[in-house]
Amino acid sequence: MNEINEPYLVILQGKSILYDSDGSVHQYDEGKLSIEAKRRSQYVKSQLEHGYLEHLIKECYIPNINHDVLCQEHKNVLEKLVNSVTSEVGRAIVGLSVLQLTIKSLSPQQSIRLHKGSTQSGSFSWSEGIAMRVLDKNFITPVLRKYELLRLNADGFMMTRSLAENYPYSKLYKAAIKGGREEWLTLVDLMENGELDAEAGLRFLITQLIKKSESFKRIADCLLQKTEKYLLSNPTFEDIFKVICDFINDSTYSARILEIAMHSLFQALNTKKCLAGYLVPLSQMRSANKKHGNIGDIELSYSNNGNDIIESWDAKFGKAYLRDELEELHEKLNFHPIAENVGFVTDATPNLKEEIITRVEELEMTHNVKIHIVDFKTWVFSQIEQHSLDYNEVGKIWLIALVETICLKRRDIAPIDEPTNQWIEEFSHILDSKSQMHSLLYRS
Repeated sequence: MNEINEPYLVILQGKSILYDSDGSVHQYDEGKLSIEAKRRSQYVKSQLEHGYLEHLIKECYIPNINHDVLCQEHKNVLEKLVNSVTSEVGRAIVGLSVLQLTIKSLSPQQSIRLHKGSTQSGSFSWSEGIAMRVLDKNFITPVLRKYELLRLNADGFMMTRSLAENYPYSKLYKAAIKGGREEWLTLVDLMENGELDAEAGLRFLITQLIKKSESFKRIADCLLQKTEKYLLSNPTFEDIFKVICDFINDSTYSARILEIAMHSLFQALNTKKCLAGYLVPLSQMRSANKKHGNIGDIELSYSNNGNDIIESWDAKFGKAYLRDELEELHEKLNFHPIAENVGFVTDATPNLKEEIITRVEELEMTHNVKIHIVDFKTWVFSQIEQHSLDYNEVGKIWLIALVETICLKRRDIAPIDEPTNQWIEEFSHILDSKSQMHSLLYRS
């Protein structure tokens, strides 16, 4: 029988020895930085001076950033860490996590347990450590403050006394740390054990901070207010439909926006209690495939676990000819025998040449399912029409659902991974132009 040993730390004169639960032993010698440690430290400093962290943050503002490298377990740790931040606690260890992930991204050989390193006599130092306080004050805190990702004191989070004890960072670190202490120390272990891709983890953490930032809240609240004001002007369904279509077509990320618009309509229908099953939460970008068990981007299931899909719609922006997609659908339907109604929704008129129609009929017979290939407008109007709903009423509910989704106000039904700053700004510009047009018409 395998025994799991309790980890323990031994502090001796001039060194610390960490005995891990897996039986591994790590010795950390005290003293001036070694030649290799100096080289690692200088390299990290050089890369930060050249804007490594700032460049990475800018990349994280792109809505289609890919986090597929990380497993869900590691995403959960990082998300819980960010969610542990309140107005009172948690900011320091999140800032420290950014620093540690940055160090590990730039120098995988550098231990991020050893937070002190010096070439000066009289200062506590590990020979393989790194001066985290210096890196924090000069490069990490200034950048996080600049982008309003964390409200930090200008002197840096490493001035926090509880983070400065002369012990390696491990689950045995005894200082009283408020906030997501468990998640932070789990993250440290994941990095040191080589289980976590540090740069991917850093991108995901930054993305979560962007979505929680004060600047994001400001632009999201501004769009919500604009939407409310726009709806007070009593737009018709056709007006709202035009706004949503403009958003889809004008966005740099039209394919994803089409998915969100379709899911938002189903959220509106769900509000009206029209759906024949449970609405499955919106999938993360690029996840509608066999690996994730999906048929399409928008799905209804018999139960709330999402495993028994009865209806599915897959958004296809920029693709009118769907021969390959039909074959992919054939494979997916083998895993979903109870599906009744599935289809593809295109942004333009679909190419329904004879071979497509023939293959649709074959697959319908094979799987005992109804398959549709329709354009977005046809799909929208058919969804509303079949439930005999008032168009204008549904339009307003749909618009609210869409705006609240991109403002990350519907995380339960639309758990979007991507930062949505750009989408919010794009939609805000569309509403501004509609308001200006309305004012001109009113004046005339």
